[in-house]
Amino acid sequence: MGRIQSTVARANIKLPVKLAAVLLAGSALLSSVLGLIRDRQLNGLYYSTYPQGIDAYTVAFLIPDFMFFILVSGALSVSFIPVFNQRLADGNKKSAWELSTSILNLMAIATLITSVLIIIFADPLVRFVVGPGLDESSRALAISMMRVIAINPFLFSIATVITSMQQAVGRFTFFAVAPAVYNIGIIIGAFFFTNGINLFGWQIFEGGIMGVALGVVLGSVMQLLISCIGLFGMGFDYRFKIYWRNKGFLKVLSLLPARSLNQGINYVNSIVETNLASRMAAGSIRAYQQASNLSYVPTSLIGVAISTAAFPKMAERLGQGRPDLFKKELQAVLRVIIWLTLPVTIIAFFGRGYLVNFIKNGGDVLMSGILGILAISILFSSIYQIAARSFYAQQDTKTPLYISFVAIALNIVLALWFTFGLQAGIYGLAWAASIVSIVQVVILLVIMSRHIKGLFDLVFVHAVARMASATGFMAVITYICVTVFPLSATDHSFLASFPKFGLIVVISGLSYIALSRMLKLGEVMPVITLSKKILFGGFRKIKK
Repeated sequence: MGRIQSTVARANIKLPVKLAAVLLAGSALLSSVLGLIRDRQLNGLYYSTYPQGIDAYTVAFLIPDFMFFILVSGALSVSFIPVFNQRLADGNKKSAWELSTSILNLMAIATLITSVLIIIFADPLVRFVVGPGLDESSRALAISMMRVIAINPFLFSIATVITSMQQAVGRFTFFAVAPAVYNIGIIIGAFFFTNGINLFGWQIFEGGIMGVALGVVLGSVMQLLISCIGLFGMGFDYRFKIYWRNKGFLKVLSLLPARSLNQGINYVNSIVETNLASRMAAGSIRAYQQASNLSYVPTSLIGVAISTAAFPKMAERLGQGRPDLFKKELQAVLRVIIWLTLPVTIIAFFGRGYLVNFIKNGGDVLMSGILGILAISILFSSIYQIAARSFYAQQDTKTPLYISFVAIALNIVLALWFTFGLQAGIYGLAWAASIVSIVQVVILLVIMSRHIKGLFDLVFVHAVARMASATGFMAVITYICVTVFPLSATDHSFLASFPKFGLIVVISGLSYIALSRMLKLGEVMPVITLSKKILFGGFRKIKK
């Protein structure tokens, strides 16, 4: 037992920002790969043969996820971490643990009540809010699955508080692993529970797509257990009590409403999109959701990973009274995110057929078309992650909230206009989402430039212009590669299509790196240095 605790403690050490970003990006990549396996399995089982069922499964997630996002999720991490860090920086561990235990207990109670309410009101929620266009059998299935998945907000809330504590002190190992474990649970459900569950010769569950919902719950439980392991060595002093007089707790409560509304309002987009898609042909909900997931993978790998790793340090700089260092680090993070996401956006657009083929054997024209439009949003969604967090680090949760009000209103208007007014159908939802992502980020950056003087100086602007130039040349190379290595009718399997796509990515990536070096972009040198160490120096030198 002691050896296990020692191993956990070593794995849970505090990490520097760069290493944390690499760990989080690696974890996001692993989670994305597992998500690919999950989606490929589900699409192979149901997308073509039972589109009504896979639509119902997708609809069942919306309300539980919405309640988790509005009550916990990013709302907690960006509101809790700066206040928690401030208590630790002042050496007041007692107050920090009181704050943590109070938030943990409050969130657990709130989400438990929410989960029960979802179970009770699942029928009207599906019938009138998220799936009004579903047929009766699909609606009944969605209601049943939503009642199973309703436990997620409760389990996720506890796990999120626990991992936020670890994130606040720079311990990212178990925080990074937890999401991948969640996907493993769903994969188990798709592979095994859909065939039924037998116990000692008795069939306790008949199987079918409801087995996937059971896998979702299993994944949530596994994620919570992994998150709890990360508490070893932190000295967390838990009490089954809410310290209403704790000043840090009251501060977090004052910051939560604006951020919670911001999270919830952003998720309203998904509810509106699903509501509209449910009125279209069977399979439209799943097609749009799958294309959205693919477009979000780069945002998760780059924007979310880097911003999550950088946020505690940025908040710490302001806590130290060093706005100059805060601005410097914000500029560096913005440049890295832009430099990384520009080429990824190009590859996602030209290689969309390959990407869809990875999650749907043989590909799908509808998913590919939607992904081509949503690829535009990859850059702006990634920038949004750090732009919004720059306000949260300053304990300003209201500005992103007001901008989100504008964004959601614009998205609803455009979605209705494009889908029904211009008869664009499901593609109209994608155009609305991409346009809104651009508008939202532009407004945020304009306000940021006014709050942080000199943030977008000539050095920064010239660097971004050179990145755009390198991306333009790379786009031509990528287009040629896709033309030379097209996705043929025989490339249905993952193993047949991946080598071609991998070659396109390698050629495009190397050309972008070469062009970036020619244009003297500083972001490229760490990549080149790391590559040299891997190829010629071995992994020992990397550690040094």
